Amino acid sequence: MAAPCIGLTTYARFEHKQEENVRVPCEYIDTVRRAGGMPVLLPAGEEDIQGLLSAVDGLLLLGGGDISPGLHGGESHKAIYETDEERDRFEISLVLGAVESGLPVLGICRGIQILNVALGGTLHAHLPDVVGETVKHKPEPSSAIEHELSVTPGSRLAEVIGQLEFSANSDHHQAIREIAPGLSAVAEAPDGVIEAVEMPGHPWLIAVQWHPERTAAEDPIQQRLFDHFVIASTSSLQE
Repeated sequence: MAAPCIGLTTYARFEHKQEENVRVPCEYIDTVRRAGGMPVLLPAGEEDIQGLLSAVDGLLLLGGGDISPGLHGGESHKAIYETDEERDRFEISLVLGAVESGLPVLGICRGIQILNVALGGTLHAHLPDVVGETVKHKPEPSSAIEHELSVTPGSRLAEVIGQLEFSANSDHHQAIREIAPGLSAVAEAPDGVIEAVEMPGHPWLIAVQWHPERTAAEDPIQQRLFDHFVIASTSSLQE
């Protein structure tokens, strides 16, 4: 059987040595391959969204820079960084197409945020202004942090993860403010920040605020997200 083709969104264009580039951290690629999927990069700019989605069996929405606040009625903030409207609008179109078609979707960090914005939700501009820093969500440069998470019993995420409490790698300063219609919050941090959503009625759609790809090689809890996502994408391939 052919491996399911997993479309990975890429980070925004950037200039390096007088060349324009797009990039994807290899940890995302590695987790998909360990799960049995075939990663394919989806750089922003493609206009045939339906054609693109029909060529993949699952959609993985990656992390990266912040979403332009104007797209969700948000406020500007000095902490907002690396906004790119080309990427924003491309990923919003991908989300809407994937939701309509029932394509399996996994969102990570920025991925949960663009999913929420695409479906009509809003974001906190800067978490420390809202919930303080009792729970640190974003590390200082050149460091890594983890915090505890609680998962809603009976949720699809709970079934996938296999337990209701665990710690995970965190690296974000924004998060869901108002959850979009059709989504359900299924995990939170100790300070009440929404850490995961899913879509009841969709064949397979989960998005998380933390970074499972960073520790998945050593932590089977985190790898399970990718394993189940690829299994769902395999089912999509067989239909």
